[in-house]
Amino acid sequence: MELPFTIDLRDRTAVVTGGGGVLCSTFARALGRCGARVAVLDLNIDGARRVADEIQSSGGSAIAVQADVLSAPSLRDARERVTAELGPCSLLLNGAGGNHPRGTTSRDFYEPSPAGADELTSFFDLDPSGVEFVFRLNFIGTLVPTQVFARDMTGMKGASIINISSMNAFRPLTRIPAYSGAKAAVSNFTQWLAVHFSKAGIRVNAIAPGFFLTEQNRTLLLNADGSPTPRAGTILGHTPMGRFGEAHELIGTLLWLADEKASSFVNGTVIPVDGGFSAYAGV
Repeated sequence: MELPFTIDLRDRTAVVTGGGGVLCSTFARALGRCGARVAVLDLNIDGARRVADEIQSSGGSAIAVQADVLSAPSLRDARERVTAELGPCSLLLNGAGGNHPRGTTSRDFYEPSPAGADELTSFFDLDPSGVEFVFRLNFIGTLVPTQVFARDMTGMKGASIINISSMNAFRPLTRIPAYSGAKAAVSNFTQWLAVHFSKAGIRVNAIAPGFFLTEQNRTLLLNADGSPTPRAGTILGHTPMGRFGEAHELIGTLLWLADEKASSFVNGTVIPVDGGFSAYAGV
């Protein structure tokens, strides 16, 4: 039987926020290989340029755009340039996000700190400004780009928004209450947007990655010799597939959600790609 579709994005303009990062650069390159015109948005313009140059050197079409996902004026400037050089956005990938030490506790469980242990951070020591930073980066950093770029997408055939949530949204991890809560907000917002835009022709879905090695978490998960830290050992012990994911293993889900023919009736979903972590009860 012949498949009813192939992944062909040659008529699409894709905007990828956080496009200079490990995972989102992989997303941007994959979209470029499928023919999409890719705008790589990142606050770090050098990282964005590197990714755009790689797409161009492989025969694709891409531009690097410096943008702050928390600033509507910055994003409106980015939208103006993207529209002028690549055409209006029809695929928005909200990938910018991350955690912050000030929204993180030192231990899994609360215990009174021993004398002289001022360096430990308990729940009672969490800095509200650090928690706010994490919520703003992940949730507001998804809201504002959507407000700016989705204006051009209403009524457009095949328009799609893909948010990046996390398996933390399904099962909050110890130590990172701000990040887990913020990603839960992204998942909920994904479902809200899917309903809100359902009559405007825009599908909205999310990918929830499990544990992938990135520059942000590498030192937390690996020792200097490359062996797993105790926390990483716990993670791997609760991942039925017994390993960390590799960035390329997210591409199939991304392209499936991006392609109108492949996922035309998929809307409001949050797809875990986590090696079974969210399905495993630990026994």
